[in-house]
Amino acid sequence: METKLIDHLFRHHSGKMVSVLTRIFGLSNLEIIEDAVQDTFLKASISWRKQQPENPEAWLTQAAKNRVLDIFRKLKTTHKHLPELKNGTQTIAINDLFLDSEIEDAQLRMIFTACHPKLELKDQIAFALKTISGFSAKEIASALLTKEETIKKRLLRARKVIKTKNLAFKIPQGNELPERIESVLNVIYLIFNEGFHSNKKDILIQKELCGEAIRLCKMLLKNKYTKTSDVYALFALMCFHSARLDAKINTENELLDLKTQDRNKWSFPLIQLGNAMMNKAVETENFSRYHYEAAIVGEHIKAPSFEQTNWDKILDWYKCLYQLNPTPSYLLTMAVVCLQSENYIKANYYFEQINPDDLAQRAYLFYGAKADYFNKTNNKKEALKAIDLALEKVTNKLEKEFLEKKKRMFKN
Repeated sequence: METKLIDHLFRHHSGKMVSVLTRIFGLSNLEIIEDAVQDTFLKASISWRKQQPENPEAWLTQAAKNRVLDIFRKLKTTHKHLPELKNGTQTIAINDLFLDSEIEDAQLRMIFTACHPKLELKDQIAFALKTISGFSAKEIASALLTKEETIKKRLLRARKVIKTKNLAFKIPQGNELPERIESVLNVIYLIFNEGFHSNKKDILIQKELCGEAIRLCKMLLKNKYTKTSDVYALFALMCFHSARLDAKINTENELLDLKTQDRNKWSFPLIQLGNAMMNKAVETENFSRYHYEAAIVGEHIKAPSFEQTNWDKILDWYKCLYQLNPTPSYLLTMAVVCLQSENYIKANYYFEQINPDDLAQRAYLFYGAKADYFNKTNNKKEALKAIDLALEKVTNKLEKEFLEKKKRMFKN
């Protein structure tokens, strides 16, 4: 029991501790700080075997404060310019930094550091999951379908850039803030999508990543300078998607598409929260991709059944998205939407504009959709060819089973 508890606390508490300690000692000492936090949890795992504290979080916070003094003594030997830290005002100031509001501020600073544009995007994601979310390099590698060694290199590279570019541990202000928020939202949404639509072979949904992305977004909403309409829109979008998580897989562990999902399993409280966030998000004249994506998922959620979905409205929203960011994935979705409304000529028009290679790991989605198109236009031979191509490209076990099931249906 204590191991599970420590794992849970490490995930949810280590990011707080690393952020606060970084605020005290600076980004240049990040590696020492991370080692100290790791050491604190290691000690917890040993001492809690005998007796678990009444308030584990308080115990860890106190242990972290004690580690502050240990780190300080360690740094004092190499940094002669550091002030004396005894029982005076500096100690009081350190206690203040462990107040909830200050912890949130420190974590927000860490989010902006992790998502700094001077860091490569892949490094940003790995660094954010490590420093803010408390994931180990092994867990990040597993979540992102990457080798652990690759993640370690990304983390090393991120730390090196932070040091050499002398990045400030702060929340950006003025004209710099909107652009930096955009960078943060991009990373948060990528983390969410890794959870919602995982490329892992056996696990389609990784709720933990989805939950972490929502938590990070919530942090932005708690700060008066960072709670922009785009942040509200992304939060709404993630609520709408998360509301359908439990309906995506049936009891036989098979993937269910929107058409076959039990809508009674959708989470009404999450939909309500998403609606409330969306109302806040539209208090602006400038809509982002998150506004349009949330509007699309909102249309799906509004529909009493799959057949009653307003496909024309959804296509309009996708056209808005494509104008903002002309990507092949939006073209593919527009083709799929046209298939649902039985507008096969228009569907083919969108298909012909897509090079499947541009979809990279998601190329199987193109062939799966094209198979549907051929099946609906009574071209069984081409439908089976396309589904075979989709099966060649897919890596996820559940999605492969879903496509094999579709192939059997085409043959009948």
